[in-house]
Amino acid sequence: MVTAARDDQAWRIGTDAEVAWITDGTTVDKTITSAIPPVFEAYATLVLPYRDEEQNELDRVVLALLSEQSPDQPWWLAYLDTGADDIVFPDVPKVTMYTGWRYVLAEAGPEQAATWRRTGPWSFRHSVLPDVMFPADRSWLISTLWDDDWTCLGGPAGLVDEFLRHPELQGRPVRLGEDATPPGHTAF
Repeated sequence: MVTAARDDQAWRIGTDAEVAWITDGTTVDKTITSAIPPVFEAYATLVLPYRDEEQNELDRVVLALLSEQSPDQPWWLAYLDTGADDIVFPDVPKVTMYTGWRYVLAEAGPEQAATWRRTGPWSFRHSVLPDVMFPADRSWLISTLWDDDWTCLGGPAGLVDEFLRHPELQGRPVRLGEDATPPGHTAF
């Protein structure tokens, strides 16, 4: 088991085995399964509107909704290695997901998801949140792909409904096989 130190604690670093269920279950197309395996009850795409002064609040909303669903268990946090964004642990082994993209995967929780990543003028990201998050029990998965300006979510219908009904979040339900691209956005 590989660990890395941060915040005076050793954090478990994930391997390809922890994300095999994602890698084996995703496709290369414009459907929701380009980011989320077809193992969940419900799916949605979320456009998390970037508003500089409110970004931290939007991140807190996302983390609060996910935390309510998965209390008292660790989460896997994945940070895409773009060469420019903060990947939190730059010198650890990485996992491969989607179309060969490399991620740092660490077992932690919502507090670390909210605080570990730095953003800045050099970063492509406005949010500090990891690019991929899921709890140990794999009951939900949230993923923002490298070339998309929206986030994909899969999980229990109640969780997806909470995201869709939240007044600060712009989301829409997506069915398996349907183009997941939100209206007004372009999939590459």
